[in-house]
Amino acid sequence: MAGWIMAHRRSNRQRNVWAVSLLDVQPTDRVLEIGFGPGVAIAELAARATRGQVYGIDHSQTMVQQAGRRNTAAIRAHRVHLAHTSVDRLPSFDDPLDAILAVNSVGFWPDPVERLRELRRLLRPAGRIALVSQPRCPGATPDTTARAARELQDMLTRAGFIRIRVETLDLDPPVACVLAANPAAEPR
Repeated sequence: MAGWIMAHRRSNRQRNVWAVSLLDVQPTDRVLEIGFGPGVAIAELAARATRGQVYGIDHSQTMVQQAGRRNTAAIRAHRVHLAHTSVDRLPSFDDPLDAILAVNSVGFWPDPVERLRELRRLLRPAGRIALVSQPRCPGATPDTTARAARELQDMLTRAGFIRIRVETLDLDPPVACVLAANPAAEPR
């Protein structure tokens, strides 16, 4: 039931499509979404990475099944790969990723700064990450969203990301998307 609501609530769809648009996914990109829920953003990522690869992990088997149904054609075409696992048990990716997306999931991660460091190691130099937060606590306000954005910025900074910026989507409550880049490789 929760997956159906997440997939069909207009604000959830709007938030996911907006977040994907901010990542500037290119046709050949290799992208990972962490905590993909019913697969709305996975579908949007696959529509943009038409010659690339889209990976998704989620800790809920139910969400893997729902996202699998939503993305059947891309899975059959071997462009989308979904796994039932958690962020602290990442599968192996043969090549570096170009972009990573996490919508409303960082708050559930064990030791999020360490997880972000691991994710940074999976990104190519100058690879992009987007962490999205739309607070769902009772009485959430624009200030609640701003605090969540500052926390995400701090975590990304501590994990070694650079060029951190915040974008906001005017929903109720507002959505913050904190974007950052992996530093370029050190010269040898």
